[in-house]
Amino acid sequence: MRYLHTMVRVKDLDESLRFYTTIFGLKEVRRVENEAGRFTLVFLTADEDVESFNQGRAPALELTYNWDPQDYPQGRNFGHLAFEVDDVYATCRHLKDNGVIINRPPRDGRMAFIRCPDGISIELLQKGDAQAALEPWASMENTGTW
Repeated sequence: MRYLHTMVRVKDLDESLRFYTTIFGLKEVRRVENEAGRFTLVFLTADEDVESFNQGRAPALELTYNWDPQDYPQGRNFGHLAFEVDDVYATCRHLKDNGVIINRPPRDGRMAFIRCPDGISIELLQKGDAQAALEPWASMENTGTW
């Protein structure tokens, strides 16, 4: 068995792509337009996984956009997406500077949580050991839920 991808249904493909690619830094590696089914699939992966994905060895995030408008209530069985980052503080600063709310700041130098435009929780984990506590993150309160 091999993990292939996580699928997230999105209401606004342009808004979601802006978040996941422009702000969050993932790369689009494949797109499928299905006119008969009236949907678009967009596969995204981390920059360092693009080559491995193209060789069938790396998982991806699949954004599913149904052309006919629909609302998608949050499923109780879906927890969150998790991404390892080189510098949790720099990543959170970049996201915050681009208008993303840091729901659970990286007070411990190891972990933070944000939400995408469709309300999916995303966990950011520091690659390797946790960093030393750093302000303003160390004293920042939680915002909302994750």
